[in-house]
Amino acid sequence: MKVVIVGGVAAGATAAARIRRLDENAEIVVFERSGYISYANCGLPYYIGGVIEDPEDLTLQTPESFYSRFRIKMKIHHEVTAIDPGSKKVSVKNLETGEAFEESYDKLILSPGARAAQPEIPGVGLERVFTMRTVEDTFRIKEYISQYRPKSAVLAGGGFIGLELAENLRELGMKVTIVQRPRQLMSPFDSDMASFIHNEVRRHGVELKLGYTVEGFEERDSGVDVLLKDSKPLHADMVILAIGVVPDTHLAKAAGLELGIKGSIVVNERMETSVSDIYAAGDAVQVKHYVTGTDALISLAGPANKQGRIIADNICGGDSCYLGSQGSSVIKVFDLTAAVTGINETNAKKAGLDTDTVILSPMNHAGYYPGGKVMTIKLVFEKETYRLLGAQIVGYEGVDKRIDVLAVSIHAGLKATQLKDLELAYAPPYSSAKDPVNMAGFMVDNISKGRLKQWHLEEAALLPRDGSAVLLDTRTAEEFARGHIDGFQNIPVDELRERLGEIERDKPVYVICQSGLRSYIAVRILEGNGYEAYNFSGGFRFYDAVMNDRCLIETAAACGMDG
Repeated sequence: MKVVIVGGVAAGATAAARIRRLDENAEIVVFERSGYISYANCGLPYYIGGVIEDPEDLTLQTPESFYSRFRIKMKIHHEVTAIDPGSKKVSVKNLETGEAFEESYDKLILSPGARAAQPEIPGVGLERVFTMRTVEDTFRIKEYISQYRPKSAVLAGGGFIGLELAENLRELGMKVTIVQRPRQLMSPFDSDMASFIHNEVRRHGVELKLGYTVEGFEERDSGVDVLLKDSKPLHADMVILAIGVVPDTHLAKAAGLELGIKGSIVVNERMETSVSDIYAAGDAVQVKHYVTGTDALISLAGPANKQGRIIADNICGGDSCYLGSQGSSVIKVFDLTAAVTGINETNAKKAGLDTDTVILSPMNHAGYYPGGKVMTIKLVFEKETYRLLGAQIVGYEGVDKRIDVLAVSIHAGLKATQLKDLELAYAPPYSSAKDPVNMAGFMVDNISKGRLKQWHLEEAALLPRDGSAVLLDTRTAEEFARGHIDGFQNIPVDELRERLGEIERDKPVYVICQSGLRSYIAVRILEGNGYEAYNFSGGFRFYDAVMNDRCLIETAAACGMDG
């Protein structure tokens, strides 16, 4: 059996090594158009910032090491230019010598990945306008920074790569501005949770220009002007485009393979394409979202490697299936950690799901143990069924641990109410006896049993201020004085029982505190005394962070308008 693989990074390299482990006699040839195989895409920004010092650390394997261990021919600087499914051959060009030749196959694996999205706007090809997708892209940026010592950079795009670049360029002492059309960074997060990311980025000196459309680039004064729609240009010494990726599937299209979202390759659960004996994996393929079952594009290293392994199993006589992508991911944002799994509230509603959320702010470990820090968790679940749909966490230590527990819970089909039953490891330096994941489960369980009724951020401006409802803040007088929502009266929770006479019984009571815990206690006191009471999801800490962020975005937009 002869297997030809197009692309030797994540899925391609994994498939090649797995085929060899399953079949010692298979002939395996990998064509990779770049000069590197099996490299760490996710580590590229950290090489630019100097966190990773040796460029060789970015490459997990070399063609020589791969051949030595697996007897697999890894042909770098070789580009596959065409596929002929009828004759089962691919056309190949040696990019070093210009030689063109054909290679036959019994099985073909397409792992071409994705290419950096290039907007069709003036100035994209300028010398100081970079993209970053490959090792070569990274070396060009690193070399430019080392040679010219730029003092400022504009990053077009605020996703994973954009944020990681922003951090690493700031570590080099550069002034950094992120500009993009959406009014939030990190689209896998809801806008309210993204507020915490925005605050951290601003705190470290990164300027955010959210809600702006880039219309082109012009050279000026040994730098680049970034032209914005309805706003003054931004000037910087260099620009890096990090506006996302698109599937690199021109070969598949020319060969007549069925294509899906944004030209991605359609595959079944065995990672087979619409053409016999051709498989595909990685950033180029369309997958099913594990939570919604809808078609999706999810460009992550974990799914790509799993898909490559599944292809290898099936080529070698197995029957492995890919169950779908869940979108579990985590990112370091300066001192913060932000993580997500499943779908967010915004996309759940777009998918037509009837959802609810709980938002909590637990400590990462026992409060009495030194060094504890608050994290913010947003859990998304389906009303009525309480099916767990997704989670977002922003915090410090312990965020990755909790998101992984929640990712497993979603994969296992647990209901949000069942999170309360999970037995998770506890010691004071690592957690609390009631882990944050358990606490989220307790909250949803209280909702399911009618013990907790909530009101949410989007309802704050709609609450009646005409006396038909009671708006109650149960923090201390000192906390209340430092900031509160207009229209709320202050009765600290520890004084509430003695001051119930100040609250009219025939009116609904909307309660808030700093994190949601004291206000929940107040709600139970009120309910126990015959009141109808609702607890604010997230607390004033959450409300304040989100509203301040939205105010900054609005103010920046107003200041940037030319009128």
